Amino acid sequence: MSDPVSALNGASFEGLVTIADRGPVGMITLCGDLSTAAMAKAVDTALGLPIPPMGRIQPAKGVSEGQAAWMSPDEILLILPYGQVSTALRSLEKSLKGEHHLAENLSDARALFSVTGSDPLVREVLAKLSPADLHPAAFKPGDFRRSRLAQVAGAIWMPAAGQINVVCFRSVAAYVYDLLCNAADPAAPVDYFR
Repeated sequence: MSDPVSALNGASFEGLVTIADRGPVGMITLCGDLSTAAMAKAVDTALGLPIPPMGRIQPAKGVSEGQAAWMSPDEILLILPYGQVSTALRSLEKSLKGEHHLAENLSDARALFSVTGSDPLVREVLAKLSPADLHPAAFKPGDFRRSRLAQVAGAIWMPAAGQINVVCFRSVAAYVYDLLCNAADPAAPVDYFR
């Protein structure tokens, strides 16, 4: 078996902020009735994660490295180390046997980038590309938004001040990376959030 390779193989750019390909990351889409005890127990058993509230991303309890992001009323995105996806899927399938659900590995179909730097600048770089409200009063650490990144679909979240993560389809990863790098060009500050 070959080693996994991310869409841009670790590319990075230094400008107003740092843009970096995060490498292979595990991602599972889980669809079903998120309000049931069976779903909550399955996600907790598989990854130690709670079902996230609308518009939020939740980190795992304890030492687990996973996260659960609210995608829609019947879908969450589970983000975890690449090598743990198969085990997590088996656990979810076992726990949800007989329950209406869909659990699929999206790891190789998605790309993940981090945008890091000063808090106003990371917001400004993303605000150039997305119609999502990224003002500090509207987008805080732990918030998750599905949106557009210029001409393609994507999702963004802020794990901490000064960092925004961006996920997109792998097929448009080079396009999104180029957009982010262009928006982070040192000659292109807008000073909107200052």
